[in-house]
Amino acid sequence: MTVDWLHAGPSMLAAFLASLVEFVEALTVVLAVGTVRGWRDALGGSAAALLTLLVMIAVLGPALTRIPLESVQLFVGALLLLFGMRWLRKAILRAASIIALHDEAEAFAKETANLRRHGATQGGWDKVAFTASFKITMLEGIEVVFIVVAIGAGGANLLFPASLGALAALVLVVALGVAVHRPLATIPENTLKFMVGVLLSAFGTFWVGEGLGINWPGEDWSILALIAAFLVIAWIAVTLCRRVRASASMPAQAS
Repeated sequence: MTVDWLHAGPSMLAAFLASLVEFVEALTVVLAVGTVRGWRDALGGSAAALLTLLVMIAVLGPALTRIPLESVQLFVGALLLLFGMRWLRKAILRAASIIALHDEAEAFAKETANLRRHGATQGGWDKVAFTASFKITMLEGIEVVFIVVAIGAGGANLLFPASLGALAALVLVVALGVAVHRPLATIPENTLKFMVGVLLSAFGTFWVGEGLGINWPGEDWSILALIAAFLVIAWIAVTLCRRVRASASMPAQAS
């Protein structure tokens, strides 16, 4: 299998960063479940969800290779663009202090409080712990699967590096979770979401263009130009949002 690392390198990075964000959020809930309800069923629920997700990747990835590449690039590129723009919009609003930053420590405290309301289990299988861990791992993992499959569908032999990036993120988060046994609140998650939004939007735009038959100048090098363009546009949007927020707060302060 020949891999074009000019194309595969950014693909792997995008999959790694996006998966890192999703796995960090899943880890917070799994840690809460394990701390309050016990580790056996908490880890069992996550393991069952991960197995299901691996099956989904194994089925969806090869299935897309049977569809003409241009059609896949157009459809998946459009979804990836919409997905990336959603992340980027929230990241811009958080960077401009219009919506609150995501806090894993606060999310951990809320989840532990919710789990304690269910009461202790009387031995045997803890359905609450298993279901909670399975649900959050599947919820965040489905987004990872979509990103991996979407990035992998953008060109020949890209599914492997995209999967490798997601796997590296999973191993890193699991290792950190085992080591620290607490939410990874020190990871700059909101900065990562900003970067992921830029990367996914750039990849989505590139593959929509490929699907429409656009000849990008510089071919794959255009991805780097698109990343730079989205980054500049995003920072301009942050600046404008901050100005709007500041001008809106001035009359309130004056009154």
